[in-house]
Amino acid sequence: MPKRVLKTVTRTQGNNRALKQGEVTAPDFDFEFEEVNPLPRAFRRMVREGAYDVSEMALTTYVTAKAYGAKITALPIFLVRDFHHKSMAKNSTAGIAVPKDLEGRRVGVNRGYTVTTGVWARAILAQEYGVDLSEITWARSDEEHVKNWRKPPNVEELGGEGSLEEQLAGGDLPAAVGLPAKGEGLEPLIDDAFAAGLRALKERGLYPINHLVVVRNDLLAEAPEVAVQVFDAFAESKRRHVEALKAGRVTDPAPVEKVEIAALEVMDDPLPYGIAPNLKVLEMLMEQAISQRIIDAPMPLTDLFAPAVVDHVG
Repeated sequence: MPKRVLKTVTRTQGNNRALKQGEVTAPDFDFEFEEVNPLPRAFRRMVREGAYDVSEMALTTYVTAKAYGAKITALPIFLVRDFHHKSMAKNSTAGIAVPKDLEGRRVGVNRGYTVTTGVWARAILAQEYGVDLSEITWARSDEEHVKNWRKPPNVEELGGEGSLEEQLAGGDLPAAVGLPAKGEGLEPLIDDAFAAGLRALKERGLYPINHLVVVRNDLLAEAPEVAVQVFDAFAESKRRHVEALKAGRVTDPAPVEKVEIAALEVMDDPLPYGIAPNLKVLEMLMEQAISQRIIDAPMPLTDLFAPAVVDHVG
């Protein structure tokens, strides 16, 4: 009997490369990978249309979509993690000496307000630098993936002339979150950002999750075994990647792999899959989703993930 084909979107990187190259397989399913560039287009299509069987998705996009009734459910496969102290830039002439100087100002947001990178960046501002996020007007440069999302009163459209980067460089905005400081007239909001990110991991366990994997609810209902088999396939592919990192076989690491290598100073597996080893970071994200007024009420983490894999670790 032929295997069922799963239309799947995930961007190729170290931890899923063995799966995408066919070196790792699932017993009852074949993966038909579709390449989407830029990847957030796939997030939007999955949220709004259920366009794929299995899809990589930004964590906060998923939490927001789930709160608004999207018919998708996550697997605790955390494909992408990063340090986000780097994801904030300021205009060098804006008079921003310390992050708290952002209060009372209008600050740009790269893409939507619910984009995960921006959520983690704002969390850092609040938790490490004492910034009152409610005292800032956040100007988003794009709409959210969740179409009917209701924005808080202090979130507005960017408007104005030019892109977010152009308005930031031109001084129309003093700072922005969700993008690094690249370009003339821009500076990092936080100095030595990579070192600050690693310090946050060591001192308070902040190891931000950016992307996970979601599956359409109708597929989970029709073929319940898909949750475990997809989880196991991604986990085996990741295990091979971590072995390569530890053995020094990744000789030209991509930026995300540099984060993974740094995380090995703190943990044996820099990409743990499963709820249990990620509980603290998931709880941090849920707290921020509430405090940043992205969703109205917290959701139990076990409600966010397919029941068949809530106890799985890989």
